[in-house]
Amino acid sequence: MNLQQLIAQAEQTHQQPYHDSTFESCIKCTACTAVCPVSRNNPAYPGPKQAGPDGERLRLKNPMLYDEALKYCTNCKRCEIACPSGVKIGDIIVRARDHYGKGKGKSKIQKLRDAILSNTDLMGTMNTPFAPIVNTITGLKATRFLLDKTLKVDQRRSLPKYSFGSFRNWYKKNAAERQSLYRDKVAYYHGCYVNYNNPELGKELIKVFNAMDIGVVLLEKEKCCGLPLMVNGFPQKAMSQAEFNIQQLEKVVAEKSLEIVGTSSSCTLTLKDEYEHILGKDNSKVKGHINLVTRYIYKLLESGEKTLPLKPLPLRVAYHTACHMEKAGWVPYTIELLRKIPGLELVMLNSQCCGIAGTYGFKSENYETSQAIGNSLFQQIEAGNFDYVISDCETCKWQIDMSTSRTCLHPITLLAMALAK
Repeated sequence: MNLQQLIAQAEQTHQQPYHDSTFESCIKCTACTAVCPVSRNNPAYPGPKQAGPDGERLRLKNPMLYDEALKYCTNCKRCEIACPSGVKIGDIIVRARDHYGKGKGKSKIQKLRDAILSNTDLMGTMNTPFAPIVNTITGLKATRFLLDKTLKVDQRRSLPKYSFGSFRNWYKKNAAERQSLYRDKVAYYHGCYVNYNNPELGKELIKVFNAMDIGVVLLEKEKCCGLPLMVNGFPQKAMSQAEFNIQQLEKVVAEKSLEIVGTSSSCTLTLKDEYEHILGKDNSKVKGHINLVTRYIYKLLESGEKTLPLKPLPLRVAYHTACHMEKAGWVPYTIELLRKIPGLELVMLNSQCCGIAGTYGFKSENYETSQAIGNSLFQQIEAGNFDYVISDCETCKWQIDMSTSRTCLHPITLLAMALAK
């Protein structure tokens, strides 16, 4: 399927995949609007209460009442955390954009850009074999200027670098046989970022689990979790990929009796919750077996089932709470796991949202809002004299690396650094 077909797919009429009546529970307290990072920085966005439950009542009466301003929502889900009534505000907005929006308010260039940004497997497969050339070309100011003027990818953004070869290919050649020898194993959903951009994180995860005498196996096959497709107006493709991934996840659970871990907070949340909440896909057979990796390791260590030999790591690091980490309630597990590293000084940042929200912050029309949202976070990082910033989200890493003088690492990278050789 080519990119033009993918754009056309977003505009086809389709049934709303999931009915959510929680909007009826909204008590109009505006707690969601008070915490919304977008409404504070972009006056064109009316806020989650009006865009979510209020707007849903109108849209159900007349689809013509759909408000194009919904495109400004970052899907950070901080509105859902604040809601005292349990309204799935962010989910309502994403589904409304997919069902009623169908690309309204987007130019053909923007639709093409969104197709390119959200089809991560396609772009990764095309670019990893030529990574040194691709990275050099996309790093040029002239290239970024051209992308801004043609595809509306903001030229002030540094595009993520591709790895020369995928993690999956490396694993098959260098790790698969050895990992199969371990009695205890875990299945790893590596996602697009590790596969195409940062295979080193996948290798570090293997080192950490091997240090606990646990082998790491991959799913037979996997596709992008589909989150970029959901938020960019390609729900049908997202549903197709969700169905594929659920089948693969069910295989490792049913046939191998393995637990599944993920390093990406957003991918893991999508597999575990969003397939059901946004796409209406039944993932009940695997939902309870999908784990954020830091939570999984913490529970193993606390139960006394496994040990992890760690040496002192005399570093001062800051922890940034990614939005989807807070939504899922996983932050305490990462924090307590990192506190097991001897000599580490861990500082919790007063995190709101970094502002990049996946593909959102790469778009020219969103760049100023994205940077305004993250500004207070950037100031904290610059003032803290930290050796590193730590976050479980890869796009938060991109934003912090691009917008501050510090490098952002995944918690697993820090654990790998602290392994006693």
